[in-house]
Amino acid sequence: MISKDTIEQIIYYARIDEVVGDFVPLKKRGSNMWGCCPFHNEKTPSFSVSPSKGIYKCFGCGKAGNSINFVMEVDKKTYPEALRYLAKKYNIHIEEKEVTPEELAAQGEKESLRIINTFANKYFQNNLWETDEGKSIGLSYFRERGFRDDIIRKFELGFSFEDRKALTKAAIEAGYNPTYLVKTGLSILPERHANETNITEAHIFDRFAGRVMFPIRGVSGDVVGFGGRILGNNKETAKYLNSPQSEIYDKSKILYGLYESKKSIQQEEFCFMVEGYTDVIALHQAGIENVVASSGTSLTVDQIKLVQRFTNNITILYDGDSAGQKAADRGVGLVLEEGMNVRVLLFPDNDDPDSYAKKVSADELKSFIKNNSHDFITYSASRISEEEKKDPIKKTGFIRHVIEIISLIPDSISRSVYIKECSRIVDVDEQILTLEVNKIRFDKETRKQKDKNRQQNSGQKPNQNSGQSSNQNPNQNPAYYAPHPDEPFPDEALFAPESLEAIETEQRQMRLDVYDVIEKNICRLLLKFGHYLLDVEIYNQEGELMTMQISVAEFILVELFHDELTFVSPVNQLLLDEYVHELREDRIPQENYFIMHPNPAISQMAVQLAEDAYQLSENWLNKYGVHIETEIHNVKKTVEHALYVYKDKRLMDMIQELKETLKDPENDDEMFMTLSEIRKYESFKARVNKLLGRTIVK
Repeated sequence: MISKDTIEQIIYYARIDEVVGDFVPLKKRGSNMWGCCPFHNEKTPSFSVSPSKGIYKCFGCGKAGNSINFVMEVDKKTYPEALRYLAKKYNIHIEEKEVTPEELAAQGEKESLRIINTFANKYFQNNLWETDEGKSIGLSYFRERGFRDDIIRKFELGFSFEDRKALTKAAIEAGYNPTYLVKTGLSILPERHANETNITEAHIFDRFAGRVMFPIRGVSGDVVGFGGRILGNNKETAKYLNSPQSEIYDKSKILYGLYESKKSIQQEEFCFMVEGYTDVIALHQAGIENVVASSGTSLTVDQIKLVQRFTNNITILYDGDSAGQKAADRGVGLVLEEGMNVRVLLFPDNDDPDSYAKKVSADELKSFIKNNSHDFITYSASRISEEEKKDPIKKTGFIRHVIEIISLIPDSISRSVYIKECSRIVDVDEQILTLEVNKIRFDKETRKQKDKNRQQNSGQKPNQNSGQSSNQNPNQNPAYYAPHPDEPFPDEALFAPESLEAIETEQRQMRLDVYDVIEKNICRLLLKFGHYLLDVEIYNQEGELMTMQISVAEFILVELFHDELTFVSPVNQLLLDEYVHELREDRIPQENYFIMHPNPAISQMAVQLAEDAYQLSENWLNKYGVHIETEIHNVKKTVEHALYVYKDKRLMDMIQELKETLKDPENDDEMFMTLSEIRKYESFKARVNKLLGRTIVK
């Protein structure tokens, strides 16, 4: 359990611009800093960071919060994990007692897996540097590969003993749960023990025995998995072995070296993409630090999007063999499809970045990369010989290959530039290439459209990646649209039960949205003006009118509690409950208390309110007279308006619900009682509409 004082210290030192800057390149504009949002795809920065307020806000997707929320959201951490990450970043000491297996289980599975991986990482490093077996086998191997000791320590490389019980035994003796050792993939549970309800040391053994170890980190630096390389020449055993899929490790969403390289990627404004662990390490040793690896997996869209957080420019550095060429071709298409800029370099003589870096000096390596990186068209053209260019069939195949890739580019201007370059290289009319590219794009969109229609008519969910809605033709021309044979005619669809249900659902949502707007305004006033004092008139027990001072918070809560009103929106009620809790402790919480709240739902809402993300529309201004820009000059009137608008809406809905019951009353008595209730609430509603400034507290 982290103490409140430590949490306050973390909040004090964790500058929002520094925390966010580790994940997103930021540029100063006015008093705030701006970048592309890490939570959704965008090309124009709409992600704002306010150092003075200590908050972030995306005006594209609506995400908002403080430094702790950001770490939780961007790296999928729990609240304690985010605190520990920030404490480590700012060298803030956290007192923690030894973790028992019971406490470990209580902390949650993801956190437990991370803690065990941290233990294993230290264990492997200690083996490498402090044991005879580690120094003579593991450390000797790394040094023979040409890696300096400082680079070995930088990447926290390690060694796993030949003894297949070594790590498992050490971890269990240190108090770690064998179940989590299996879930991280550090230990293996044989199939014959798969049904064991109580896993013990006797049931499991080490996965990475007799290997040098490469810890794999997430963007924030947590060890999420491991890669292990065998040192012998046993062809029956895989040379490299990675951690299996787990709650914290998905190899398709992780890039090796990103944690160590992200600052350099931001500074250089481009990223080198390589294939293996040693490629990354060798380039770092040569002074090239803006490099990451797909680490034993084909490049994926998720990996590309990770790079896109830090730069829009990728250079693919792959092996010069046929496998490397195929991987480069595939990677180029994926990068271009995400709207990024890509260049390609293949090393000569079947070299890879690691082996080539050992043949030349650091300066020669940098010069080679600079002079031999090409855009994908030039790179593709370099692979077809002069003789092949004279062969119409092979030339046609090359052209089709290139325009297929160009067709993936989402930006029309970029496509046009590449088409022009392709036209120059292959000596084919630019207009013909443009027509071919558009045909490919049209065919793909048409196929997506057909798939969507099929899925919708079969009751399946449409593909998330498909481009347009099923009632819209890809070429945007309504004349080309023909309904599917099984599709109902419009008049049938309009009165279908599912259509009526959809209308009712939409109406309910609209009603909730209206309440959310009104309730958020009340919450905003609580946070902004809760500590302000108001002069209010009340009647004492003798019936005499007198004036007294109460806070805005007390004024609002008395009005709500007097009429037994609670908020319709659960999130708004959550904030209100928290406010009441603090008042009962004789504290009037202000804006910053909620912005830094450990509950993300509360803190995100507080940030949205603080940033004026909630704005009253012109309709609300005209209808209710709530003027945000002048409210500070008449807080009392502003608060009263907000409360009476809310009461008016609640009464309106109550009256409407009662009127609905009149359509089918059970008997005359019920009808007369309902009419009486309606008259009573209409009377209340009339009074609410007349109330301006006098409050009667009973």
